[in-house]
Amino acid sequence: MLAACLLLGISAQAAEIDITQASLENTDDGYRLSASYAFELNRGLEDALVRGVPLYFTTDVQLTRRRWYWFDEVSIAASRTVRISYNVLTRQYHAAISGQLQQSFPTLEDALSLIRRPPRWYVADKNSLKSGDTYFVGLRMRLDVAQLPKPFQINALNNSDWRLSSDWKEFTFKVE
Repeated sequence: MLAACLLLGISAQAAEIDITQASLENTDDGYRLSASYAFELNRGLEDALVRGVPLYFTTDVQLTRRRWYWFDEVSIAASRTVRISYNVLTRQYHAAISGQLQQSFPTLEDALSLIRRPPRWYVADKNSLKSGDTYFVGLRMRLDVAQLPKPFQINALNNSDWRLSSDWKEFTFKVE
């Protein structure tokens, strides 16, 4: 009985995304988010990918400023999606960050590396945050089932294999 509970606990944790590193950097052109994630695709997601179903991973970031007199002010709210797909004819995986060029990879692990360790993401320009203020940054990543083909969306609602997401990770950022 204990072994079965441990196995269930391990399989439940395998379907989660962990945010291993997250920071906001002040650069000359604005603010860039640097993040890295740890996760594995379960067998159901790998099978769907190999059979031609693209997977969409969406990262959401939100910068809020606390106010004592009213609700917190949401200063920045942005999302970025990475699509990963498999081409049966060329036997290559393709990954594309929304609005950017597509890259080809020989293995699934190489393609997932673009999702696990994405390039720094420009989230705000210099004038969007007030100097001297402290902002609370919220970050999460999830498998975006809303972008799947319609028959898979219905399956994803009823199947826990398709629920892959992280909790919101929060940290503070002081504008210099």
